[in-house]
Amino acid sequence: MLTPVEDGTAIVVCNTCRVSAEAREDDQGRRGGAVLADVLTETRDGDPRYAGIAIQQMPCLFACNEHCTVHLRAPDKIGYVLGRFTPDAEAARAILDYAAAYAASEHGKVPFAQWPQGVKGHFIVRVPPAGQVVES
Repeated sequence: MLTPVEDGTAIVVCNTCRVSAEAREDDQGRRGGAVLADVLTETRDGDPRYAGIAIQQMPCLFACNEHCTVHLRAPDKIGYVLGRFTPDAEAARAILDYAAAYAASEHGKVPFAQWPQGVKGHFIVRVPPAGQVVES
């Protein structure tokens, strides 16, 4: 049921997510999450600033009221679930820009002033690291 993956900064993409609030698949029959995972990988591979960020996929993050959902995580850092993205290069760049700032942060908290515009309004939940809770 569980598959080991690299234990570093990662964007876990729900590859079964809907393409939008209205549609399950795109005009080629692909789920939005699968498209987003491909665009994230392509964007990451084309820019050395994102080299240390893994793109990992899994079916269903259980955020089914949303679409194109990702979980940003790293060891001993606050994790975040974000969603409601359009599976395109603009969203991929915003997610990866945030992930790069997240990777550089001490505990996973990125100052709001550093948030790319493309992630604002997309946060669904923050998740404390195992064995810890977040202070205010």
